[in-house]
Amino acid sequence: MFRKMRRFKQQLEDSDALEVLKKGYRGTLSLIGDDGYPYGIPVNYFLEEDGHIYIHCAAQGHKIDALKKCDKVSFTVIEDQPRVPGDFALYVKSVIVFGRIHLVEDRDKVLKNVMELAVHIYPEHIEDSYKADLERNKNTVQLLEIVPEHITGKKVHEQ
Repeated sequence: MFRKMRRFKQQLEDSDALEVLKKGYRGTLSLIGDDGYPYGIPVNYFLEEDGHIYIHCAAQGHKIDALKKCDKVSFTVIEDQPRVPGDFALYVKSVIVFGRIHLVEDRDKVLKNVMELAVHIYPEHIEDSYKADLERNKNTVQLLEIVPEHITGKKVHEQ
């Protein structure tokens, strides 16, 4: 169902691809938008231990309209590697996830995972500041869940 990577020698091991997803917190979510046009948007996310990807967003808008029409998505994360002095080539790891997306309806799960997302992105902040913000917005915050069906990672040394 999913294509094999053409440049298979650059394919990351599954564990390495998952590590890129675990360490990252910003990716591009791509859905089928209005009139069948692709709709890609940068989002904050975190990878839960269950392998699902959670994304915080508003309860309405283009993303929500798009996922209600079609739940198939792709999600891409890029991890830049350190540059080598004197080398103009870039070293990059990237991961693409194909899966299904849905709104998380369970409010307890929404609130728990939005807090985990905040701590994942800003671990240096005190958790209490997140709790106050979440308390103010607990009825309007939305969480999306991607259930992966296929994940591929790639390591590139671009020249």
